[in-house]
Amino acid sequence: MRKRHGPAFKKAVIELEECPLCRGRTVTKGVFYELPCDHCNASGWVVAAAGEALALDELVTQLSMRLQSARRRIEQLRKPEARGPEAGYQGSNRRGAGGTNYTGD
Repeated sequence: MRKRHGPAFKKAVIELEECPLCRGRTVTKGVFYELPCDHCNASGWVVAAAGEALALDELVTQLSMRLQSARRRIEQLRKPEARGPEAGYQGSNRRGAGGTNYTGD
């Protein structure tokens, strides 16, 4: 193993799961009203491997990384790739006059 100095070049993604006490709701039932969950720092998420709450600055980073990943996945699902014979008609194959799409019709 090589010895490294300084921070990592890329931020590691930490697997998160819902808090077992509040079940991801961020609050627990008190006697008269709901209280912020102390186990997960009222975030609803804990580290999957250890079941411990993350520090707030680390939690913000991890949730932002999850949000960006979910947005990329949504964009991929919105733009389905054409397959089969339809694929030749969707984009430009640059075979026509002036680099336009040529389908052979």
